[in-house]
Amino acid sequence: MATASLAAPKLEMPLAPESRGRVGMWCLIAAESAIFSIFVVAYLYYAGKSLSGPTPGEILHVPVFNSICLFSSSFTIVMAERSIAAGKRMLFGIWWFLTIALGAIFILGTAREWYRLIYVEGLTISTNLFGTTYYSLVGLHAFHVIVGLTGLSIIMILTVMGYVNQEHAPRIEVFAMYWHFVDAIWVVVLTVVYFIAR
Repeated sequence: MATASLAAPKLEMPLAPESRGRVGMWCLIAAESAIFSIFVVAYLYYAGKSLSGPTPGEILHVPVFNSICLFSSSFTIVMAERSIAAGKRMLFGIWWFLTIALGAIFILGTAREWYRLIYVEGLTISTNLFGTTYYSLVGLHAFHVIVGLTGLSIIMILTVMGYVNQEHAPRIEVFAMYWHFVDAIWVVVLTVVYFIAR
């Protein structure tokens, strides 16, 4: 009695390895966008409903310099992406470091603003509804910037150690998507907090 040999079915991945990271990052961005949407809606809903001061119009100053730094970091990270794709590791390191520096300036600026609001203006997270929603929304964004800076710094260390090469360009692009997302979210937060609901 002959035994028939059955060939094992070939398993095919629905996505190429280089596409999986990009799709995963898009999924993360979609989820994070939903979270930010909730915080933005809450901020707009409670705007002007505080029973006591201070109010946004009295104490908020548009963070022009900080915003320019963060928006500029999108340019520097694009230049870094192009540099590593072209195999220019030294140039990549320079642009990547500038991205970190601009992001760090933004966080330091946010910290200075919070110091002024808390110790000079007397606005804490428990002062009124404005304080609660302001620190929640702006703080959520600042947290995402810090996460991004952590990732940028790790990649910078790996670059200095010589572990980042041209072959890693697709992974660099995937991480850069997160940084662009952080910048895009700041456009929304800046518009809502410092212009619309002021």
